[in-house]
Amino acid sequence: MSFAEQRPILTDEPDIPATPIAADTRLFDNIRHVIFGRISTIVASLAILLLILVALFADFIAPYDPLAQSILNVNKAPSWEHLLGTDGFGRDVLSRIIYGARNSLIFGLISPTLAALIGTTLGVVAGYFGGIVDRVVSRLIDLLLAFPELLLAIIIAAALGGGFWNIIAVLTIAYVPGFARVARAQTLAVKQEPYVEAAVAVGVRVPTIIRRHVVPNISAPIVVLMTLWVASAIRLEASLSFLGIGTQPPAPSWGNIIRDGLNNLFGTPWPIVGAGVAITCVVLAFNIIGDAIRDVLDPETA
Repeated sequence: MSFAEQRPILTDEPDIPATPIAADTRLFDNIRHVIFGRISTIVASLAILLLILVALFADFIAPYDPLAQSILNVNKAPSWEHLLGTDGFGRDVLSRIIYGARNSLIFGLISPTLAALIGTTLGVVAGYFGGIVDRVVSRLIDLLLAFPELLLAIIIAAALGGGFWNIIAVLTIAYVPGFARVARAQTLAVKQEPYVEAAVAVGVRVPTIIRRHVVPNISAPIVVLMTLWVASAIRLEASLSFLGIGTQPPAPSWGNIIRDGLNNLFGTPWPIVGAGVAITCVVLAFNIIGDAIRDVLDPETA
């Protein structure tokens, strides 16, 4: 048999796919064991589930219209009628916090997901192709990383203004550099692996190599980073709303609820207490889950 007849043995499609399937099964089993094997992660999971349910069914759960004002109910203390009292405009604080959960969940999930897609694409392209592409992308990442996330978000939000999609864009741009940096570093390491060099040697196309060999092997740190930054996105959106460049009144957001409460601090402290506790619990819950997933997916912590 000639050498030309032996070459088809080296293909990019192995005949035995059992090993990666088994590895994926063990991976999900480990994640499930870590999350449901600790009291802290169980409580955090329940808190996140509660947030999702509240956000989805806010129209049915909220006892009052979050925008309805009443001069007769200004600055009321907590009671059976208003469980968290009312604010300086007579609006029910609990109803506004419930509707604010919807904003927090939307911004907290959409923005890191978009940032992961864009940042990972930039990082993989820069790390795999190198050269002028790597230099251009790296300089852009360095430029964005020169600003702290909150400062960068304030600059972009001040330029774009408020609005739903503007805030999505602000949060996405703020988190793209982190994903791009991690993806680039992981890609530089993965493309030196023998299986990638073998795929290049047998003539596998670059998009196929990236899709089948690079992306699956850099996905773990990306997933960990995205999980941790969901909490950071919720906190950042609340910060922008508190500063008046995020969700605009009268639409409820945990950040602008605290800002309105601060302006009426001597009238009633309950908007600050309620929204502050909500932000603290949700951010802590996502951080606990993110740390648990990192324990499984990040080899450096194993």
